[in-house]
Amino acid sequence: MSAEPKVHIIDDDAAVRDSLAFLLDTAGLDVATYPSAPAFLAALAAPARGCVVTDVRMPDMTGIDLLKRLRAQRLGLPVIVMTGHGDVPLAVEAMREGAADFIEKPFDDELLLAAVQAALEQEEGTFRCQEEQAEIDARIASLTARESQVLAGLVEGKANKQIAFELDISARTVEIYRANVMTKMKVRSLPELVRLALKAEPAPPA
Repeated sequence: MSAEPKVHIIDDDAAVRDSLAFLLDTAGLDVATYPSAPAFLAALAAPARGCVVTDVRMPDMTGIDLLKRLRAQRLGLPVIVMTGHGDVPLAVEAMREGAADFIEKPFDDELLLAAVQAALEQEEGTFRCQEEQAEIDARIASLTARESQVLAGLVEGKANKQIAFELDISARTVEIYRANVMTKMKVRSLPELVRLALKAEPAPPA
């Protein structure tokens, strides 16, 4: 069961944290607050869902450093960076490091809510793609070695007889393996099978 999406608010100013939490909670969003980036990272559980709203200037670890850490860990959480007046260069750097958006303090409530909703929608799309990829990979992994060989031949556009000749088995046996592959991959047609197979993650080198 996957974790529920949550807005993670990080700011060393308690008043800002409380204000943001109240605003987002009123909008019906699940919120968690943290006084620092290290505190957020320590509390972060995998798989993490939702988005991050963080101040850019903080002791211990800046918002920029947090962005770099999240990107290195490939957590996939969109990050909205809050910047003070005159922090435009930092905001630009944050965008270069992969920030989804930046908001200037004092922030406009509607602008912030719109940015958070956009970040959550972005994360939802990424999460669904990852779920689909994991399902495809699991189906591929369920195939036997021979079924995988038959699938490879089908993806290359080879006819049953050609696959049978190359594998030194009968065409009838290929038909049986092909039917097994279709069942395990949960598809009804060859084009659908090929599309799924092409989406599969490449197997690691032996």
